[in-house]
Amino acid sequence: MALEIGKKAPEFALPDEEGHEVRLEDYRGKRVVVFFYPKAMTSGCTREACDFRDEIAAFKKRKTEVIGISKDKPASQKKFKEKYALPFRLLSDPEVVVHRAYGVWGEKTMYGKRVMGTVRTTVVIGPDGTVESIFRKVKVDGHVAEVLGAL
Repeated sequence: MALEIGKKAPEFALPDEEGHEVRLEDYRGKRVVVFFYPKAMTSGCTREACDFRDEIAAFKKRKTEVIGISKDKPASQKKFKEKYALPFRLLSDPEVVVHRAYGVWGEKTMYGKRVMGTVRTTVVIGPDGTVESIFRKVKVDGHVAEVLGAL
């Protein structure tokens, strides 16, 4: 099932950086930005997470929550969150179940080689649980401003 604007977002239940289960349904009634990133503590992912951090007041002003999801285990997510003072939850999907449900696990090119991995993607989910916007194959520079513009 491909992710489509106007359709229900796939439900999920994943541990956050503290090991607490977080469900998409916990956010019913709120708009949520979910950004999928390849790996905590890497340069591009750090820039992207810090860009979301730096604009968190603008997201709150728009009554929008931010959640990051990667394959990293909760302990790695916790270190990432603490090191960069990230003010949002980071969820762990090591089995890439949610990645696949959202269509963000796939073939990509890294250093000239084709590999399977997380295709950097951001999804905006409305208060009713439907997909409002999808940003695929995200380029980090200017991305957060683009997301804010779509809200």
